[in-house]
Formats: sequence, structure tokens, C-alpha cells
Amino acid sequence: MPFNTVTFLIFFLGVSCILAIVKSWKFKKCIILVASILFYAAWNPLFVVLLIGSTLVDFFIGIRLFESSSRAARRRWVAASLVINLGLLSVFKYSQFLIDSFASFSSMLGFSFIPVDLGILLPVGISFYTFQTLSYTLDIYRKEIEPTRSILDYSVFVTYFPQLVAGPIVRASQFLPQLAAVPKVTMEHKYWGMLLFLTGLFCKVVLADYFLAPVSDAVFSTTSDVGSIGAWAGVLAFGGQIFFDFSGYSTCAIGLALIMGFALPDNFWAPYGAIGFRDFWRRWHISLSTWLRDYLYISLGGSKNSRITTYRNITITMLLGGLWHGASFMFIFWGALHACYLVLERLCLHVIPRRVREALWAQCVGWLITVVGIFVAWVPFRAESMTAVSELYSKLFFPTQGITQLSSDSLFMVFVLMIWLFAWHLWRRERSFESVVASISPATKLVWATFMLVSLFLFGAGDDRAFIYFQF
Repeated sequence: MPFNTVTFLIFFLGVSCILAIVKSWKFKKCIILVASILFYAAWNPLFVVLLIGSTLVDFFIGIRLFESSSRAARRRWVAASLVINLGLLSVFKYSQFLIDSFASFSSMLGFSFIPVDLGILLPVGISFYTFQTLSYTLDIYRKEIEPTRSILDYSVFVTYFPQLVAGPIVRASQFLPQLAAVPKVTMEHKYWGMLLFLTGLFCKVVLADYFLAPVSDAVFSTTSDVGSIGAWAGVLAFGGQIFFDFSGYSTCAIGLALIMGFALPDNFWAPYGAIGFRDFWRRWHISLSTWLRDYLYISLGGSKNSRITTYRNITITMLLGGLWHGASFMFIFWGALHACYLVLERLCLHVIPRRVREALWAQCVGWLITVVGIFVAWVPFRAESMTAVSELYSKLFFPTQGITQLSSDSLFMVFVLMIWLFAWHLWRRERSFESVVASISPATKLVWATFMLVSLFLFGAGDDRAFIYFQF
């Protein structure tokens, strides 16, 4: 039941009407829980059992973890949470990948091994809610929070439907306190929520799906035929598509939650305006990057020890971050590229004086290097094979001519739209989305909302593409 469907709009309207009628806060939370389960069951009812099982396991482990006085017992309980959650994630997401990789490795060594097709379906959103439940038990283990004694509150926290299948990944400390009392939903909350939801839909349906996805698909499906201009257009188009698609989902989720009186954390902050790769990861998929930082990078030692150890920790974190996105060597390669970027950036910071780095020309060069590096890394993220990656890289950096189905209008549109996106993100580097919108007059907001509604009506009748991050 994706957000960009009439079915979801009817579903959300129905849930909102029921919540408006019911007075008891406990009953309202029961309705939210039932609605979340129904929302998830719309994809595959069988996977609801897995979702409920993960929820119950970490709820009871959290309590036992908190009540355990000995360090050994606490370690056993947190280890149980890690083994169960990561074990389920590994079975559903990585078991087929491991079998296929073993078969490929065996053939390289001259052995014949026919891989078994396990036929395992990937439960939608499993990577997101697994990390969300893990953060709960890990925070209890670190004594940063106390467990909730309400299984209803915890279940709503894990299954809350606006952000269940593609984030943002919410921490218990952020969400559970909001379930303590009835949220005060004002007209301003509803206004902001509807505006955010409309903006997210516009980014997804119009910008990502209608304008950019066709160009990206055309280039990445025929990498051997395109020339350099077409290759750059395709890579730029995918970089814009994945941003508008994923940030569009996050914006929709934040808006829907706000209409219901809940606050979800921001997940993007002008990432293509980043100057440096550390800056990029502070702005892109913030809920995941902070999760990896807090629970993986810091747990490995962070940057407390030697430079070599720091570089090792960065590499492990980014490789596993790439693998989180999917069971493919392409995602591992993407993570490896970002690991190289981050390590090289740290090396440069030790050599280049601060006064030079802060000069305007250096900031401009730094931004250009960052953007080029990010978009170069998007190639393995989107490509189907290393052959396609090598073909596109050769086209990007060695001018060639080629045949492509792209029209001159499509190429022009991609370059103009991406130039606008870069300019917008650079301007918004130090400005929040809320502050920008708050500075706009009511008349301008009305024109903006009308423009988005008309655009959705005109351009939203094509293919209903699923959100990209549903596959992760």
C-alpha cells in the first residue's frame, strides 16, 4: 500500500476519521496498531507474523536486560537480541546471496556447484524495523534508556505505519515519550503535515518517476550504446531520482505523522550541498548514518585510537552500510567507494591547513569533488553488473559518442533540473526546510500547493513505481 496510491489515501482518511471519533488514548493507540498491521499485511500477510515476532522478542528481552544485575547476564541478553534479529535478517536477505557467491567462487577454483534457489521472499521493510528494534535493546544495554512496560506502546513504536517500511529509523527515546499522553494536534500540525505530504508526493511522483526515472532507466539498460553526454545524463538522472524518491518518502512519512500529532526526525538536509563526504553523510539518510555511527563505528572504537584503526573502523562501517542496502557485491562496492572517500578526506584534513580549507575557492572545489564523487558512486548502486559499471565509467571519463533513445528535450530537462537541485541544496545548506517555508507568505504557499496538486494530476497517471528503498 504505497503512499502514492488512491488506496492508501482512502486508508489514511479512514484511520484519521476513526481516531478523531475515539476519545480514549489507549483505544486510539490500539487503532494505530491495528492500522499498522493492516498496512503491512497489504504487502504479504504472512510476514506480519515475522514483524510481530520481532516485536515481542525485543520487548521481553528489553525487560530482562534491564532487570539483570550481572554484566554477564546483560551480555547474554543483548547477544540474544543481536543473534535473533540479525539472524532473521541474514536468512531472508543474505542466504541466497551467500549460496550464489559460494557457487561463483567454486567455479573460479574449478569446482562444479549448482546453487539451490531457495525462493525466499524479502519481507518489505525488514532492514528498517530490525535496526529500530535493535537500537532499543542496545540503548537499554548501554543504560541510556529504561524499557517500557507497555507492550502496546512498544508495538506502536515498532510498527507505526508511516515510517514502517522505509524509515526514518526512529529511536525509542524519540518516539516512546510521545505515546505517554494524547498528542495535541493543532490546525498548524495538520496544515504542516498536509503540506509535507503533498511535497513528498510531488517529489516522488512528478520529479523522480515522471521526469528522471525514464532517463535513468534508458541509460542503465543500454550502457554499451550511450555516449558520454548520455552517460552523464543517466547518472545525474539516477542521483536526482533516488534523492527525490527517498526524501519524498521520508517527507510523506513525517507529514503523515505530524497530522496524527507525532514528530519524526528529519532524514535529509540538502545532501547535494555537502562540502566533503563526512558532511554528506550528516545530510543523507540521517537516521541510518547516525545508527551506523552510534552502534557500529563507535562500538568498533571510532576515532579514539590510531589513524590506521580509525580507517579500519570507517571501512568496516561503510562496507556493512553498503551491504545493508542489499545482498549484492554492487552495494559492497558502493560502500567501499564511500569508505575510500572518507579515508582520503581524513588524510587531506591532516595535510591541508584550516585557513586554506575555509577559503571560498577551496569550498567550491571541495563541493565539486564531493558531488562528482557521490554521483560516480551511484553507478554501482544502480547498475546491474560490473560490466555495466566499467562501461559507464569509461563513458563518463573518456569522451565518446553513442546512440541513445533519449531526446534532446529529455537531456536538457535532466541537466536543468539537476542544476536547480544543486543550487537549491547549496542555498539550503544552513537553512532548515521548516524555516524556509515559514518565511514564505501564505499566498506563495497557496500557489506552491496548487502547483503541486496540478502537477500530480497531470503527471501522476503513468506507471505506479514503488519507492526505491522498499527493496532494502
